[in-house]
Amino acid sequence: MVVGILKCAYTIRMTTENIAILYSFRRCPYAMRARLALEASGCIVQLREIVLRAKPVHMLEISPKGTVPVLLLPDQTVLEQSLDIMYWALRQADPEQLLPSGAAYEQMQQLIALNDGPFKAALDRYKYPPRYTDEHHELSPEQFAQQQRDQGAQHLLLLDQRLAQQPFLLGAQLSMADLAIAPFVRQFAHTDLEWFQQQNWPHLWQWLQRFLASERFARIMHKYDAWQSDDPVILFPPR
Repeated sequence: MVVGILKCAYTIRMTTENIAILYSFRRCPYAMRARLALEASGCIVQLREIVLRAKPVHMLEISPKGTVPVLLLPDQTVLEQSLDIMYWALRQADPEQLLPSGAAYEQMQQLIALNDGPFKAALDRYKYPPRYTDEHHELSPEQFAQQQRDQGAQHLLLLDQRLAQQPFLLGAQLSMADLAIAPFVRQFAHTDLEWFQQQNWPHLWQWLQRFLASERFARIMHKYDAWQSDDPVILFPPR
């Protein structure tokens, strides 16, 4: 672990050509969790904030799917899935022991699969019902959004039950599971914050508020201008 920390810290003194490049978008929950893991690991990357309507040519060349986050490693390996970036970062250095092992690792994978699968599907349809008009059938857009909101809420109630027994998703300590899932719960909450606050999930609410009030969240949510090819290098996490 110490070797990994020193390796990440050493990149500061290396030339920028030897520092990984991260294409990111501040409000994207997938990009958020990638930045959270990078911040926790201490690994330094070159941050390039994008605008979705004007994606950089270089980003599309290395990752034609056109979604963030994308991490280009110095050896030209491209990581274009947020979980792959999280695993890569925490396997370089994990000073807080966020990456679990054994049964806890299996639990984390199950929780993330539920988050990224059925919960994310309900979240997208709740937040953006006009994108899914072929699924509305006899429902109005408002009814369809409420239906999807209620489906997502069932998942959040299960998280609340888990958090009633422990402060974090896997137990007494913060883990990668919390970092991977919290950005999506945040997005769900802010779709209709007044409604969210009225629901009976006090433990989930407390967990979310701790996350949003954390110094780590503030650091990864710093605002940057959209990257241009002639901009000076921005190192992340901010020092």
